[in-house]
Amino acid sequence: MDLRNVIFAIALSFAVLFGWSVIFETPQIQEESQSQQTDNNTSSNNNSNTPSVNIEKKVVPIVSRMDAIKSTKRINFENENVEGSISLKGALIDDITFRKYNETLGSEKKVTYLNPEKTKEGYFIETGWAASNIEGTTLPNKDTVWKVKGNNKLSVGNPVIIEWDNKSGLIFKKKIELDDKFLFRITQEVQNKSSNIVELYPYAQITRNQKPILQAGSMSGTLILHDGFIGVFDDDLKEYDYDDIKDKKTEHNAQSGWLGITDKFWITALVPEKNESFKGEFVYKSESFKANYILNKPLMVQPSSSKTSSARIFVAAKEVKVIDGYAESEGINKFDLTIDWGWLYFLTKPLFFVINYLFELTKNFGIAIILVTATVRLLFFPLANYSFRSMAKMKILQPELLRLKELHKEDKVKLQQDMMALYKREKVNPLSGCLPILIQIPFFFAIYKMLLISLEMRHQPFFGWIKDLSAQDPTSIFNIFGLIPWDPPSFLIIGAWPILMGATMYLQQKLNPTPPDPIQAKIFMFFPLFLTIILAPFPAGLVVYWTMNNVLTIAQQWVIMRSTTVKTK
Repeated sequence: MDLRNVIFAIALSFAVLFGWSVIFETPQIQEESQSQQTDNNTSSNNNSNTPSVNIEKKVVPIVSRMDAIKSTKRINFENENVEGSISLKGALIDDITFRKYNETLGSEKKVTYLNPEKTKEGYFIETGWAASNIEGTTLPNKDTVWKVKGNNKLSVGNPVIIEWDNKSGLIFKKKIELDDKFLFRITQEVQNKSSNIVELYPYAQITRNQKPILQAGSMSGTLILHDGFIGVFDDDLKEYDYDDIKDKKTEHNAQSGWLGITDKFWITALVPEKNESFKGEFVYKSESFKANYILNKPLMVQPSSSKTSSARIFVAAKEVKVIDGYAESEGINKFDLTIDWGWLYFLTKPLFFVINYLFELTKNFGIAIILVTATVRLLFFPLANYSFRSMAKMKILQPELLRLKELHKEDKVKLQQDMMALYKREKVNPLSGCLPILIQIPFFFAIYKMLLISLEMRHQPFFGWIKDLSAQDPTSIFNIFGLIPWDPPSFLIIGAWPILMGATMYLQQKLNPTPPDPIQAKIFMFFPLFLTIILAPFPAGLVVYWTMNNVLTIAQQWVIMRSTTVKTK
């Protein structure tokens, strides 16, 4: 039975780790910063000839989001998925709202993602030029006020062109395009009307003033779910937490790739021009988090000529079909990994497509989860049958095993010999009971991960009191499921579905053979209660899956036990 004990210990350890993350982990809250920064594009040489994107600290007042938006002239934009504006001061993309997603369940307020620099939650994107042979003040920066040329409202199929003249022979233009989803395409142009050759390095940068404030119980920023810095450089996926970058700047040189900052359901990402090598950088500087890239090779702009460079900017809700579509249509390597499918990627993502398909048929993700649970049980039906038959025989053999243990209590070798002879005669494999656990664990984690990260399942109802399958069961036994007018603290919210799950686990345990070790038997008896408490804060969809899996397992195991007999001496 050693292997079974090991598997039990592994399952218990994972449950403890997950429960600790859900119940006890302190949300990450960044201290409020009373100063913000503006970037200029002055160059500084490093080991290579490519200039860096430097940051000059500048104290600015903290203002409300609405006041910050009203303080600058703007280009408004909208499509079916996003709406917002671009500041003409600095040409910053700093105001975006996702039109299809509400902030909270039952609220009509939409998710606002990007915010102007001067707000406490400042989060914005800029594009520009760096140089090594001209003064930084002659290049546009975040204080530069651009002028609109022609159309002043950005929409699908209607780009906006803005322009700035540095009065020293260089004219800068930006053509800003928006597709029907979440992609901004920025084409930068510089016209050289001076008598000198100019070397310019295109760059793009995301700036976030502070770490996002997470809700209690959020799995973001843990081993379970990554948020923070992300990028693919050539073929390597790199992920860094905010604290990693706060401790040390990270640079990557690549021939292709992308980089950005990711949250649980949303992402900002920069994709450099195709076929251009670049240096990507994640840095905490002047009390702001930054992700930027700069091309390694400068554009040589001859007198009386012009050069262009393009960048793709994503400010996206992480919808699976949309992200996968961009990865394919835009030819962006591993862009689908913006969604954190985890180390069970090969199982989690296909499982999502199956459940999403069933949702489209049933219009209910809870029913889709139950159907997947039944499908998994059917898929492993023969293997589970073999396992349950062996466990049924083990249960029947318990009296004989106890007799042998008492008979040979002074002779362990003889006891093992007689036990093995009994197993062989009855064709029982004592380790076969491990198979249901081994089968269940990968699907448990895959479904858990899928519920945690899938934007499509956010705010999806089941039946009755379950209004959001991606959130915990909101009821609690401590107020008799709402009959008593009292709101218990979060650690006492143990809902009806977790209790039902614990009850079915207890019934299933009763069908299994009792461990011969009394201490181990007591631990097994305590296990359903332990998991009920641990899984109470987990997504309700996961608890529904586990409960239905228990019910189907009980039914299958009960039928097998009724038909199983053994012959003992």
